[in-house]
Amino acid sequence: MDAFFASVEQLTRPTLAGRPVLVGGAGGRGVVAGASYAARAFGARSAMPMHQARRLVGAGAVVLPPRGAVYRTVSARIFALVRDAVPVIEMLSFDEAFGEPEELAGATVDEVTAFAERLRAQIRSTVGIAASVGLGSGKQIAKIASGLAKPDGVMAIPPSHELEFLHDLPVRKLWGIGPVSGDKLARLGIDTIGDFAAMSNVEVASVLGGTLGPALHRLAQGVDDRPVAERASAKQISAESTFAVDLVDLAELRPAIDSAAEGAHRRLLGDGRGARTIVLKLKRSDMSVLTRSLTLPAATTELSTLTAAAQRLALDPRSIGPIRLVGVGYSGLTAVQQFSLFEELDGPAPAESAEPDDIEAGFVAAGSVDDEIGATAAAPAEPSDDTPVWPTGTDVTHPEHGHGWVQGSGHGVVTVRFETRGTGPGRAVTYGVDDPDLRRADPLDSLAWPDLGPGAD
Repeated sequence: MDAFFASVEQLTRPTLAGRPVLVGGAGGRGVVAGASYAARAFGARSAMPMHQARRLVGAGAVVLPPRGAVYRTVSARIFALVRDAVPVIEMLSFDEAFGEPEELAGATVDEVTAFAERLRAQIRSTVGIAASVGLGSGKQIAKIASGLAKPDGVMAIPPSHELEFLHDLPVRKLWGIGPVSGDKLARLGIDTIGDFAAMSNVEVASVLGGTLGPALHRLAQGVDDRPVAERASAKQISAESTFAVDLVDLAELRPAIDSAAEGAHRRLLGDGRGARTIVLKLKRSDMSVLTRSLTLPAATTELSTLTAAAQRLALDPRSIGPIRLVGVGYSGLTAVQQFSLFEELDGPAPAESAEPDDIEAGFVAAGSVDDEIGATAAAPAEPSDDTPVWPTGTDVTHPEHGHGWVQGSGHGVVTVRFETRGTGPGRAVTYGVDDPDLRRADPLDSLAWPDLGPGAD
């Protein structure tokens, strides 16, 4: 999918079509989770600090907070269509996957291009956003081709031209060569994939290691027989947020834990399994990370039980130092669940609770949209006097005008643009911030899909 997060925002908020949209946290620590192609034209890109992206784009930038539930729902609909054409797909992320249609074995470039165009047309007509497709004899070629096909295109590389195609590309185009590996190769004068392919096995192993080096070397030589396979179920489901202002006491930390636990819980319900182990991640202002875990007697999906367990893991920032990031993860996932038999876990954490396990280690992410965008959130756990009552991007509803989103607020007023995927560009109306008819709405309503009931995910 092309510029997926931004494309979904433009789909559900038609006024933004063609605008430089930045999705991510707007605070001082905010990071770009997604950028439209209009924003990319100014040099903005994903993973860039938001303040840098806004400076590049200028006053025309539209900055919106991520809406994970909407992205998950659109992704599910897109890949349901893909599975109709390609029953087995290997998901790389919520907007990208490998497929290996049996009917295309030995097909011509024209035949595979026609297949891709039919699939792209179905996605656009059914969902409303653009997809790009790359085709080749293996994952490496297909991955590179899909990137070069963007935006909104198809690139098919016949086997007879694959080496020619590969070897002229910069070595950093090889999937698996990152900044560090690329710099090592550049210092040796290795600029293209062809240069890399011409290196000896001994040279490659000495530069990139005895495991990764030979594997990448084979890919550079056009050898890629890795099958497409469904990815294993996530071992941990998590959600986390970075805050614009460090949390400095327990009263600020507890709402942040509740929010992270609830965010991870939404994904847990979508996964269909229960969790037995709860993990709390706290990143301090010095960037050190403290991870604590607690294991329940049985797996559960009960939010109250999971949240209470996460709260039992809390440490007072006044003792450990200011906290800039809070995450909650669920592991020990299993389809076997039972209702809590331990009512004490469903209430506030008692002072005499058993000491949980402390693990000074990284937080295991599940590779979902929540993990990718969670760190871009940038709001204090408790509103301060200067926190907008209606933050930009908030989904709202009005009894007369229907569903809309907040374009901006301040000085006691809020401006709302009333539109959804089904309305086309809508009108903007300004209200007092305390107008009783203006209420928060389910972000999924912006999709205006009839089969999505209230609160559907």
